[in-house]
Amino acid sequence: MTKSFLLSALLAACAIFNVAAQQDGWAPAGDKIKTQWASRISTCDGGWNVYPRPLLVRGQWQNLNGLWDYAITSGDAAAPSNYDGKILVPYCVESSLSGVGKSLSKSQVLTYRRTFTVPKSWLKGDGRVMLNFGAVDWDATVYVNGQRLGRHTGGYTPFSIDVTPALKRGENEVKVEVRDATNDGYQPCGKQRIKAKGIWYTPVSGIWQTVWLEPVPRVSVSNLVIVPDVDRNVVNVTVQEAGGSAAGVLVKVLDGKRVIAQGSGAAGDTVAVKLPAGTKLWSPDSPYLYNLEISLKSGGKAVDKVKSYFAMRKFSTARDADGIWRLQLNGKNIFEFGLLDQGWWPDGLYTAPGYEAMCYDIDKTKQWGYNLIRKHVKVEPAVWYNYCDKMGLIVWQDMPSGDYKNGQPWQYSSGYYRDYASHRSAESEANYYKEWGEIIDNLRSYPCISTWIPFNEAWGQFKTWSVVKWTRERDPYHLINPASGGNFYACGDMLDLHHYPEPKMFMHEPDRVVVLGEYGGLGLPLEGHTWIKSDRNWGYVKFKNSTELTNRYIVLTDTLRQLARKGFAAAIYTQTTDCETEVNGIMTYDRAVVKMQEDRFGAANRAVVSCLDATP
Repeated sequence: MTKSFLLSALLAACAIFNVAAQQDGWAPAGDKIKTQWASRISTCDGGWNVYPRPLLVRGQWQNLNGLWDYAITSGDAAAPSNYDGKILVPYCVESSLSGVGKSLSKSQVLTYRRTFTVPKSWLKGDGRVMLNFGAVDWDATVYVNGQRLGRHTGGYTPFSIDVTPALKRGENEVKVEVRDATNDGYQPCGKQRIKAKGIWYTPVSGIWQTVWLEPVPRVSVSNLVIVPDVDRNVVNVTVQEAGGSAAGVLVKVLDGKRVIAQGSGAAGDTVAVKLPAGTKLWSPDSPYLYNLEISLKSGGKAVDKVKSYFAMRKFSTARDADGIWRLQLNGKNIFEFGLLDQGWWPDGLYTAPGYEAMCYDIDKTKQWGYNLIRKHVKVEPAVWYNYCDKMGLIVWQDMPSGDYKNGQPWQYSSGYYRDYASHRSAESEANYYKEWGEIIDNLRSYPCISTWIPFNEAWGQFKTWSVVKWTRERDPYHLINPASGGNFYACGDMLDLHHYPEPKMFMHEPDRVVVLGEYGGLGLPLEGHTWIKSDRNWGYVKFKNSTELTNRYIVLTDTLRQLARKGFAAAIYTQTTDCETEVNGIMTYDRAVVKMQEDRFGAANRAVVSCLDATP
């Protein structure tokens, strides 16, 4: 059977399924603006049919995105016998693309249901079938054929459940029960608010990333930790194993399809693979990626094989010839300049309307001349970081904020460096460390990640010294920005200032890099492309047209270049797109219009990025 025939059959099946889905009552919900991709969404997979775990790839998988049954019930009610309708996974229940557009209260339960059939070959021998979730916000309990198989809390990280014991030949049923308090509790929720307004957005509840099945051997690779060592020209690979005790691990490094180095060791230990001379380093200008092939061996034969990749790159800090602390990439000074990227969509909320749409924002950021994205109080699907790796965009990763006190996130001290902290319960602190640790473990091996940001603007900031120390111990190989624009403590690698709208350096430090974590916020509401039709659309400064906006932006970049010479090592402009009632994006919320004159502001951006090129 040819590949073209298989593709035609798949497209035909999707088309048939889409017609059936419309007859079942699915359609985008609400009357808010939508992106161009919304009209192309297939109910086969919701636009998400890309392999969802690019750092640990196997050949077989089954996508469970698409239409599921759903019901919203009170928390003390019995499991639903009847369902309210269809919901399109992987879009949260509040979103338009889910086809539901309903909110979920703290006292309610959102139940998902669908059936699936696994290939007979997956059920042979002692292999396992894993049910994988990219992310579910926030508390998910999973049942297969009536058996309760697992529970996960945390809205931003993947989890897997072995469903083998409950499987049967033929049709199987999976149910997922979800509870979500949003900001009415201690959980991390970023900018979600039960009562959305201003800079706070619509809640996100339930499944919002890909759901998929995968067959794995009984003894299998469960995770990889990949750490490049540029100074020693070595890549360190730790293979974590599940299901038994394997004899060893073989790691092969490939340049394209050619094996250039290999090493072996025991599962759970670090395998250090020495690379040949002439290693290609990863950078925004040349984002070169090496491939990995990893075999888990037992009894002299391979019991599991996976593919992965890595890049040789080193993020660090150092003083320049003038004694100013600079960010460095591969031992050279670099001015990191990029966008505050919140990753929200008018039709999918947390979930882009398909993989192509997700890539669009990254492509535009690169096209505009930036080399950095600050992922703001949200975590993206794994494929987002993979695409940044490919495109050569550095990523600063925020911890999603939470545990807001009395509805007020800001907990500022009355003076800098004062020992002030938000007071959390023991349960809240434990949950913070659990979720932050899962985020770090899930993302640390992506080459694009340079910096962890545990807190933003004192939103639930607590025990900063302890959190930074814990983060460093969890991952000593990345930089730490302790609190972007928050309460300042002399720990971590950066002092991060926020100042709107113009760049301003109002603090210095002798022993840390100084960065401008947020500035800009220049607003331009465009009729027909706003979330609400009123004068309540918000920006730090509003302009009347693209020329005015671009002129002001270029003035700010001129100022930024001067401040970079004086001491700023990085800067983040707010922001990539409008977000709900915020109209200070470079693009409109629906991505239909780039508000600035791209040639002019792109040239200004490239001038900022290159402003330290002659600095030793």
